[in-house]
Amino acid sequence: MARLLQAPPKFHPSEWYTANKMQSASTETEKSRSERMTAESRRLLDEIEKATQKTQCDVNKKIEQRQEEIKFWKQELGNKLEQIVLETEVLLTFKTRLEKSLERCKELLIITQKCLLNRQGRAGIDLVHDEVEQELVKEAEVLQGVIALLGHTLEQTNEQIRLNRSAKYNLEMDLKDKFTALMLDDYCASLTNNNPDIRYADNAVKIEGNFVSPEDWIHYSNINVEKADKQRNNSLALRALIDGILSQTANDMHKQCETVNVAFRNRVKEVKDAKHKLEALLVMVMDETASQEKNIAALKKAIADKEGPVKVAQTRLEARNHRPNVELCYDTVQRRLISEVQELTKNIQRQDTLAQAETALKGLSRQQLALEEEIQVKENTLYIDEVLCMHRRESVFINSF
Repeated sequence: MARLLQAPPKFHPSEWYTANKMQSASTETEKSRSERMTAESRRLLDEIEKATQKTQCDVNKKIEQRQEEIKFWKQELGNKLEQIVLETEVLLTFKTRLEKSLERCKELLIITQKCLLNRQGRAGIDLVHDEVEQELVKEAEVLQGVIALLGHTLEQTNEQIRLNRSAKYNLEMDLKDKFTALMLDDYCASLTNNNPDIRYADNAVKIEGNFVSPEDWIHYSNINVEKADKQRNNSLALRALIDGILSQTANDMHKQCETVNVAFRNRVKEVKDAKHKLEALLVMVMDETASQEKNIAALKKAIADKEGPVKVAQTRLEARNHRPNVELCYDTVQRRLISEVQELTKNIQRQDTLAQAETALKGLSRQQLALEEEIQVKENTLYIDEVLCMHRRESVFINSF
């Protein structure tokens, strides 16, 4: 029990002094270390603060530069979009001109074909492959060629409009993305260290696989701009081509239409002249027919007038043949009566001119009928050419739309 209550060992005064010195030295060491750490921490904090401020300032400048880049490309894309939209609208008006011109050509072709069909109704010798028909056939060929050309050009125009709209769509999508990106960068530029919207974000620095390089970013917008320029230039060239086609085809059709009209006028004049000549011949034939009818009547009257003398002479001869006996004498009276009968019979038989006259009258009648039929043929031709065809062609009006 006495051992349990034994006092702890006591240290020597020198040990006490040594211990105090060591404690003091240790304290000074820790204090120096702490002071150095504090100074280093302050330096580090100051360095970090400056680096943070510098980095944030640099980021702000980069964001500002990026905003300017986006604004530049947004302006470029907007200008190209405005140009391609305007060009497409103008090209649509050219498409309308092509459609109207094509529709008009089809109407003109129908008129030409109807003229050719109507002229098949000409009769007799007038059903001739004349200059009018040749020019109408040529006009149909010209119109068919123009219709084919306009149809092909209209297809090109529709395709160019589609390409323009495709370029417009790409520009709009790019502009839409640029607008969104600019809004986000504007938002980022507005953020400060004291902004209530700032927060920690998980995986914020993670780079996803869909990121593109700045070069690819510029290349993408540059391609859209180049495509828009290319399609706009193609559209301008196509519009110039359409202008030339519409002008040239209008000139060709107008020239051929006028050629056909001149041929129609000349042909109508020829047919009218021929009809007038036939009518003059008909009048002449009708006059000659009337004269011949009078001649036949005179011949018939002359023959009728000889019947009395013949009957008298023959009656006398018959009566004198009944003289009795020696009175039945071949005297001068008998001889003269016989001579008279022979002479009258001979003269009557010489009236074969009547048959010739009647034959001539029949010939005149046939000629009159032929002339009347030919005049009807000419009237039919004039009705077809002048009324049906030329009247229909009055509605033909050609312009370059």
